[in-house]
Amino acid sequence: MAFGVVVFIGAIFILSGVKILNEYQRGVIFRLGRLTPYRGPGIIYVIPVVERMVRIDLRTVVLDIPPQDVITKDNVTVKVSAVLYFRVVDPSRAVTEVANYLFATMQLAQTTLRSVGGQTELDELLSQRDKVNARIQAIIDAQTEPWGIKVMLVELKNIDLPQDMQRAIAAQAEAERERRAKVIAAEGEFQAAKRLAEAAEIMGKSPITLQLRYLQTLAEIATEHNSTTVFPLPIDLLEPFRKLTTGGGDPDKPK
Repeated sequence: MAFGVVVFIGAIFILSGVKILNEYQRGVIFRLGRLTPYRGPGIIYVIPVVERMVRIDLRTVVLDIPPQDVITKDNVTVKVSAVLYFRVVDPSRAVTEVANYLFATMQLAQTTLRSVGGQTELDELLSQRDKVNARIQAIIDAQTEPWGIKVMLVELKNIDLPQDMQRAIAAQAEAERERRAKVIAAEGEFQAAKRLAEAAEIMGKSPITLQLRYLQTLAEIATEHNSTTVFPLPIDLLEPFRKLTTGGGDPDKPK
């Protein structure tokens, strides 16, 4: 009976060393305190008491960097938040080179965000996010590389401005829109005046063209408006009728 109990306990003790690791997991093994090559995925065996295993997840980790108070290069205080994507590429270094790689990466991301933001002007921070993201990513990636970590992406999420700065930016944007509207209107007037000058020059060379345009305008007024319209009539238009009534149009008729 006692022998059976010993055998059962021994079997449980041996089977306790069987570990199952998923495809995205690796097991960093320490044998009597010394690092051995990591194992997995699948079924592995860890010698009880002699060996100790630390599970490492190789999937991409998403870190939400909380809002940081940043004083930009042009002395504007803003709150900037970001999101960081990274993954472990060397499980052994992620365990042996840093005590807690998640916490260490978070702290490094926060300090880098404040540092890069302090070296950047507000306009660049707002309009050139891609460059700021790339700069932050390069710095964090270089610092975490000895830990066996690869930074995949850094993206700024929100940039909260003070109320007075928001009003100033809104006023600046409104002034810029008004300036563009005035420039476009002036350009349109210039082109219209240029075309009118060209038309006037063409009509000046052919008086009949001016008269036809005059008659066309009268026809448009008569079509669009039902009220009585008084307009001056050029004498040149009445000249043929005057000659006809006075006999000037027939050379054989006595005057």
